Amino acid sequence: MMASPHQLQSFPSKPRVFILSDISNEPDDAESLVRYLLYSNQFRTEGLVACTSTWMKNKVCPQDMHKIIDGYEKVVDNLNAHANPDDPYPTAQYLRSIIKKGAETYGMTAVGENIPLSEGGQLLLESIEAQTADPLWILCWGGTNVLASVLLRIKNTYSASEAAALRAKLRIYTISDQDDTGVWLRTTYPDLFYICSVHGWCQYGMAAWTGISGDQWYGFDKGGPDGRKISKEWIRENIQIGALGSTYPDFMFIPEGDTPTFLYLIQNGLGVAERPEFGSWGGRYIQTDVSGRYGAGHYSDTPDEVEGLDGRSHKSNQATIWRWRDAFQTDFAARMQWSLSSDLAVANHHPVAIVNGTRGPAPLVFELEAGSSFKLDASQSYDPDPNDALTFKWYQYKDPSATQWSVHHEVGELGIKTLNEANSFIEVTLPTPDKCCVELISRKAIPKGQLLHLILEVKDNGSPALTTYRRVLVQTTNEKLLGGGGGADSIGDTMKDVMH
Repeated sequence: MMASPHQLQSFPSKPRVFILSDISNEPDDAESLVRYLLYSNQFRTEGLVACTSTWMKNKVCPQDMHKIIDGYEKVVDNLNAHANPDDPYPTAQYLRSIIKKGAETYGMTAVGENIPLSEGGQLLLESIEAQTADPLWILCWGGTNVLASVLLRIKNTYSASEAAALRAKLRIYTISDQDDTGVWLRTTYPDLFYICSVHGWCQYGMAAWTGISGDQWYGFDKGGPDGRKISKEWIRENIQIGALGSTYPDFMFIPEGDTPTFLYLIQNGLGVAERPEFGSWGGRYIQTDVSGRYGAGHYSDTPDEVEGLDGRSHKSNQATIWRWRDAFQTDFAARMQWSLSSDLAVANHHPVAIVNGTRGPAPLVFELEAGSSFKLDASQSYDPDPNDALTFKWYQYKDPSATQWSVHHEVGELGIKTLNEANSFIEVTLPTPDKCCVELISRKAIPKGQLLHLILEVKDNGSPALTTYRRVLVQTTNEKLLGGGGGADSIGDTMKDVMH
């Protein structure tokens, strides 16, 4: 017998989301929208605006969003049967009401003092002006001229301080620059929270987001990513099924290049939306300028080092996404199964991770002295499907703790000791002060050292097997300033000491 629907995963808060999409310039935007709808009970979707890009400069295609919503309408009741009653999917009627047209012109030609806002721009302005302190996530799958036109309107309508307060509510994740407004936005408004891979024009193979599925097309990290779950055959068998899946088109170049923007926001216990440097299914990004003077809100690509399918180590910005591919593709397939039937017994559902009596998706946070130990107990975790068994995997995610590429040399190692047979109960020992609470070059002891990341994966044995995460953050401290010495203020000084 199926457990109560109230035991299914729940989401205590939902990000506000506004999507700008150059849908139908190629198939990938339509593919991403299909997947987004399967997760839409995790979000407060406030806009679906069809926009232009360098690939489709003079028209927009909102009608193709409507076709996908037509398919969604046929399955939304099935999806709701697999959702916690506290977190229902939005109605098709509501989603149709927020489909709007952006400007049917390219880039900056839509941005100017006397140029009226498009209907999509007007809707975005209303979302930005809404009387709520909750951030608005603007996910840019095409060009950004709708956003640029709205920010110019705000600049011309509000005082400088009021306009800055409205911009402070925005969180932007854009799939590279796809028109000439991206650079204008970042230089005109350096205070914007702006996640973007910046590279040569149209050199998308250099962008982190291509880790979603672009390894074979662009040729990066050969032998590392597993391509089986992004093949046309796998997609045909697992995704292009049922009324919603049938609206998922065959891919032309790579599938779903825009999907990392919302995978970044998935509330599965892995990512922390306000901290791009922590990493998630949508990749990992770090501040471009840490001084805070010249665009501290812009987050750029950074690498992860990951063992690939070939057993070798691969280090790239794309690896920050493809390292999670098996999990997020399996998750996609499971949700598409939900769309086929309202019978809970014939589909799999996510385990619920509970650590030290608390459940996510927010991380568990500790502040502890270097060298000390503490215990983590996930034995209260459960699966809502009564016949599923759980497995527990704990590991340190080192890359977010590093200040540069030298992860192995720089980041202190967590000791992880299993305390029960199920591996749900562990003891964690922090590295000693000399390994985590000293400056990298001077080797001076510091009172607050590295922020260390421990990841728990709770995986069931349903079909397909699903994973839920819990992140544990440990801020290392060194009250007695132990472990310092052996360094200098500069490498030159160090070399002088060696020579003498």
